Amino acid sequence: MFDEAERGVRPRSVHEIGQDLSALSVSELDERIEALRREIARLEDDRRRKQASQEAARAAFKF
Repeated sequence: MFDEAERGVRPRSVHEIGQDLSALSVSELDERIEALRREIARLEDDRRRKQASQEAARAAFKF
């Protein structure tokens, strides 16, 4: 009836840092690597946007 977000439960991540990898197959490792690469790209994009916003604010308030 309620999805996890509505109940305040975070969905399980694809990968947890430090997780035991011994039971994973090569294809599962490849999937996780790709998911992590996409997440890194998303983080870098957001960082660039925030950095540009900060620089614009600094420029606007410079005397």
